[in-house]
Amino acid sequence: MRRFRAAGRLPGVRDGYEISTESARLDTDRIHRWLSRDAYWALGRSREKQEAAIAGSLNFGLYRTTSGEQVGYARVVTDRTTFAWLCDVYLDPVERGCGVGTEFIGAVRDHLDGWGLKRIMLATHDAHGLYARLGFRPLDRPDRWMIFESG
Repeated sequence: MRRFRAAGRLPGVRDGYEISTESARLDTDRIHRWLSRDAYWALGRSREKQEAAIAGSLNFGLYRTTSGEQVGYARVVTDRTTFAWLCDVYLDPVERGCGVGTEFIGAVRDHLDGWGLKRIMLATHDAHGLYARLGFRPLDRPDRWMIFESG
């Protein structure tokens, strides 16, 4: 588990934050509400699908150290050896705009990078700048990638 304090490092934030990969700590009600109601990629996702996604993934929760309240979530699908897909990244709207999200995703990236993965992939509609600041870049050869979408 990695800890970081906001004071002195992230402007406008007085409280500290803690990042945990302990799935038992996740506020699954809150995560489902965030994603199914507010995340363009997961609108309408059922509770059952969300719980199955959590069960089959490496999960990162971001918590206020003062209250223990969960304020962020990220999910990673990975074999922990060669590849990881970073997805379902969400930061409570109250926490946005002060650098907490960048620090959170940087910590997730650093955790995954420690495994020596060849690549960490993600998809975003509107946060390219945030991810670019953390070293992510567009695919060199997107024509080599394919997707199968059902239903």
